[in-house]
This record gives sequence, C-alpha cells and structure tokens, in this order.
Amino acid sequence: MNFDPAKLHIDISKATSPAMRFDGGDVKAWQKKAREKLSSLLGMDKIKPASDDCFTIESCDELDGFTDYRITFQSEEGYFVPCRLWIPSEKKEKYPLVICLQGHSTGHHISLGRPIHDGDIKDITGGDRDFAVQIVKEGYASLAIEQRAFGECGGTPKGPACQQPSMTALLYGRTTIGERVFDIERAIDVITKNFKSIDGESIACMGNSGGGTATIYAAAMIEKIKTAMPSCALCTFRDSIVAMVHCTCNYIPGIANDFDMGDLCGLIAPRKLLVVSGHEDRIFPYFGVEESVEIAKKYYAAFGAEDSIDWVEGPEGHRFYAALSWPKFHKFFDK
Repeated sequence: MNFDPAKLHIDISKATSPAMRFDGGDVKAWQKKAREKLSSLLGMDKIKPASDDCFTIESCDELDGFTDYRITFQSEEGYFVPCRLWIPSEKKEKYPLVICLQGHSTGHHISLGRPIHDGDIKDITGGDRDFAVQIVKEGYASLAIEQRAFGECGGTPKGPACQQPSMTALLYGRTTIGERVFDIERAIDVITKNFKSIDGESIACMGNSGGGTATIYAAAMIEKIKTAMPSCALCTFRDSIVAMVHCTCNYIPGIANDFDMGDLCGLIAPRKLLVVSGHEDRIFPYFGVEESVEIAKKYYAAFGAEDSIDWVEGPEGHRFYAALSWPKFHKFFDK
C-alpha cells in the first residue's frame, strides 16, 4: 500500500499525456489554440495594464562602454517594476535588445555584476550570471528586469520570497509566472516606446534557472521576442518540478494536464530557441532535458524550421555557460 502522496503524484505524471500536445495537422491553428489555453492557465486575463505607465528615468550615467539607465514603470495599477537598461556607447541607429532575467537570487543586480549582499560575489562569478555585462560586451543593449518576489520586488537580502505572493496570487486566479510574463511584455512596450535607439523588431530574452523558466513562458506568450535562450530550465515536469522540491512560483494549476515544457517550446517555434543546460544539473536532470528538446524539435520540424532550435550542453551543473552559448546565440540572433 502506498501512503505517500508524492509518490502518487509521480505515478500520475508518468501516466499523463498532455492533452494539448500537437499530433499533426495545421500547426499554426494548434499554436493559436494552445496559446489561448496557456494564457488562461497563467491567469493572464486577470492582469490588466495600468492606464498610465508612469515611465521614469531615475538616473542616467555614462560608464565605460555603455550608458546606464535606471528605469521604473507602472505595469498594472499600483505595481511598479524597476529595471536597468544598458545601451552600448558605440553609435548605432538601432540596437538589438536582450532582456536578461535572474534566477532565484537576491535580485537583478546579479545580472549587473554588482554585489550588494553576502554571497552575491559567489553567485555572480560561480556561474556566469553577470548577464547584462556579457550582453553589452557582445554588442547588444541589455535590459535587466527585477522579477516579482526577487530583490527590490519583495525579495530579501538572503534571496527571493516567492511563496506568499505565489500562493495568494492563486486565490485570485493569477500566477506568479503569468505576472512575470506580463511585466516582461509591458517592459518591451515601455522601452521601445521611449528609446528610439532600441530595435523593437530585434528582441531576445535569456536567463538561468527561474530566469530561464520565465524566458520560456515569456517567449511562448510574447511573439515580439524573436530569440529565446533559457538556461537550466527546460525539462519535463515529471523529472524536475514533480520529482523534487522547487520554488512555489514554478507551479501552475492544471498545466501538466495540457502541456509539458517541451510543448511550450512549440509556442516559440518557428522563432529561434537556444536551450542551455548543465549535464550535471541535479534539479533539471539531463534525461528530462533531452526528452524536452526532442519534443520541441518535433514542433520546429512541423514549421520546417529545424535550423532554428539548438542545444548547448555545459559540462557542469546548474549554471549558465557563457563561452559555449554566446557564439551560437550570435548565429541565431544576428541573422
């Protein structure tokens, strides 16, 4: 007899086939229906944009190689998002924009390579997590967004505080992932409206761990994102979110009945997708990543876009792999 509900849920996950999985026919029609379903699961219909974005440039500093803008805007009524926009000093008419999203950490200052709290230096240097620094060096504009429950947006000096806001969001038919996706979309609108040097037709999104998760969902929902580079986030629900303890913000009621993570990539196709993973990642295991990539490839094949998906496998654990990833990212994003 089984007295363990966790084991029961694992058994359910093994027996569940996602109802929304594409099985042939018109892939564009599937995509439209699937995006509507995902929007409903995320509670996107419960989130409305603020009537006034209250866009503010709080500071503007000319630094070595780029201009640093500290920006805030009102995403929905009563909620403001802080972010950092870095635009390279090299004069160009338009800059491609790469949105970077931190995983579960003390905040988006990690992306900036600017330690504030104890442990930040290790977090930055131990896994190539200074995303904004890398992005500017690669020749793109960078937008580091503070995600809900991280850093300035409800986090603590010891890390994020997702549980309370994630659970209370569920009481109102919302999800933290949906709210984060909403903020990313609003940020794209605000930045492209107020900075004419940003190319609104050339936008990418990347992040590691929780930032990679937000990247997948954002790219699935926001077609303005032309290239997605999620790191240490794509994996089957069965082998990652179901199999072990993860942060509360990962859980979306009912989603596994309709989608697995590989199916969400079908909503990114045929746009560019570069999956990054660590072979020794213990919380997003290799075999679950491999299965998800194979599922995703079937969607890209349905679009005739097999060359628009690739996979970077780093040799270590749960981290970003800058040296391996950026050359492949260039091949995708610069085309």
